[in-house]
Amino acid sequence: MKYIVSRENPRFKALKKLCQSGRERRKARQIVLDGMHLVESLLASGRSPLEIVISDAGKARSEIARFLETGEKCSSVICLSDALFAELAPVETPSGILAIASMPDEAMRVDLAGDAVLLDGVQDPGNVGSILRSAAAAGFRQVLLSEDCAQVWSPKVLRAGMGAHFLLNLHESVRLPEFLNEYRGLSMATALGADSTGLYEQRLQGAVAWVFGSEGAGVCPDVMASVARRVRIPMPGGCESLNVAAAAAVCLFETVRQRNLAPVSC
Repeated sequence: MKYIVSRENPRFKALKKLCQSGRERRKARQIVLDGMHLVESLLASGRSPLEIVISDAGKARSEIARFLETGEKCSSVICLSDALFAELAPVETPSGILAIASMPDEAMRVDLAGDAVLLDGVQDPGNVGSILRSAAAAGFRQVLLSEDCAQVWSPKVLRAGMGAHFLLNLHESVRLPEFLNEYRGLSMATALGADSTGLYEQRLQGAVAWVFGSEGAGVCPDVMASVARRVRIPMPGGCESLNVAAAAAVCLFETVRQRNLAPVSC
């Protein structure tokens, strides 16, 4: 284990750049995982960290101490003072452990006949991560993101995704209308308005591509023009709309519910 106590240390400076700059992470093809749960999710996916970074306080925590004692999980372990670690941590209350790992390669092709979740301009990292988590839990393995979405491998999206990234095929900077125009299943977008039909009126047993739009503007016109059907979520309580992550969860698990319905015997 290597100890770093100075902000002038070259490795600390490099780590700080990696933690704070999306451009630096893309250039290095590396990701930053914050917290023991994400480290364990990485290992469960069959991948190994390139480097582990812990704080003085973190190494005293039982789960981190057990992790460090259970074998050679990583050849490089760095310990920082709590003050230095706090400069790297993406949250106000540091977890005490970060892992640096190689950014997984993007799947070579999109699946034009399988289930998909499409995100159009969803910019809040928490919303993107939450939708990835719902998609993975619902069995949707393919997620396509437009160019103006939050960066899918950013530390905040990773933290909100709670390990879902390692269960999904993720495609960034996708031209969504092109995918939708070639898609062989049923494409649907959530939208308000008289031309939308109710979610619970849909038949969702076949392959479906769910499209969810940005927090403010919703699905953009060129994407909306490419979907087969517009769907509204019933809201009898009188609210105007749902948070996009909540809307995605409702739609994805309505799909799960319909597919798990037992046939009715006569």
